[in-house]
Amino acid sequence: MLDARTISLVRAGFKSVLAADDGPAHLARSFYAQLFVAHPEFRSYFPASMDEQRDHFVRALAYVFDNLDKDDRVESFLRQLGRDHRKHGIDGSHFRAGGSALIAAFRNFVGNEVWTDEVEGAWHRTLAFVTDNMAVAADSDELPPYWGATIVEHQRVLDDLAIVRLQVDEGIHYFPGQYVSVQIPQRPKLWRYLSPAIPCNPQGEIEFHVRRVSGGWVSPAIVTESVVGDRWAISPPLGGLQVDRSLRDDVLMIAGGTGLAPLRAQIMEMARYSRNPRVHLFVGGTFPRDLYDMHTLWQLSLSNPWLTVVPVTEEEEDPWWHTTGTHELPWGMHHRLHGPIGKVVTQFGSWADRQIQICGSPSMVRTTIYALRKVGTPMQHVQHDPL
Repeated sequence: MLDARTISLVRAGFKSVLAADDGPAHLARSFYAQLFVAHPEFRSYFPASMDEQRDHFVRALAYVFDNLDKDDRVESFLRQLGRDHRKHGIDGSHFRAGGSALIAAFRNFVGNEVWTDEVEGAWHRTLAFVTDNMAVAADSDELPPYWGATIVEHQRVLDDLAIVRLQVDEGIHYFPGQYVSVQIPQRPKLWRYLSPAIPCNPQGEIEFHVRRVSGGWVSPAIVTESVVGDRWAISPPLGGLQVDRSLRDDVLMIAGGTGLAPLRAQIMEMARYSRNPRVHLFVGGTFPRDLYDMHTLWQLSLSNPWLTVVPVTEEEEDPWWHTTGTHELPWGMHHRLHGPIGKVVTQFGSWADRQIQICGSPSMVRTTIYALRKVGTPMQHVQHDPL
């Protein structure tokens, strides 16, 4: 347990990093420089290009520091993160070395005038809490660091979007709403997080919806280069998005693009039960073409009257350069609404009596949370994966 003063000092220090020009990138570069100088052998665990690695590192830090006062949430995240790093060949000793490097990097960033004995003590206590949770989880986990899987179907549904189904060598037990990290043969050592779009099943099949990210390393290769027969590595599942059936509260789900995948998996799982809370699912995209899975969702809603699906797009028409066929909405489905999805959702009220899940790009999640907060939605009701 960390006291309020310790949490306040660490958060204030990290906010100074976020507020500075190039602050997050500077901190990340300094951290990895400190780490590799002290432990040159660690460099082999990381990809040649470190840009995205540094970005992920800062985002993980931001999530941890934001949730230091929420013991269950942050400890669960840290333990999952510790287990996830086993895919790189990392154990508990590596995390403790990383804690020392981060303290040195932050001390260099703020300077000696700000780095008082009290600040140093706060950072040591916080990083000990962080690294101990990660180290214990990594050293005690009995699952393999990753499983092998083979692509059995690759469907290019849009110019920049593919649905990929794989057969896993051994069954991976995951809960709908969780995510995994994957490594593909075209990009060794570059792991990327993806959410399964179908529930866990006895056949050992797993499905991902992948959007090509402009300037990305892995997603373009998945969309344009992956073929049936490719061998992937898939790490143990992470995350905790879930519908709490014991609360008996209805559910609001907000999806942007392929952020639909973990919500879709949960809805498919819920369809196995005879009784469910009502679910309002808003599915958003920039253009009509982005509503690529409406027919599946429509079929689910026809057989499950507790499910309402509302399509939303920011633009009225597809762009002129769009070459794949537009996915027309099924006859009888709710008419398409227009505007930023957060603004559209909050036109119907604050949804204060709902369990709320938001999935999509980091910018989509941030703007949607802002829109909900603006209309008075209780933030303790909102779930989303770390950005």
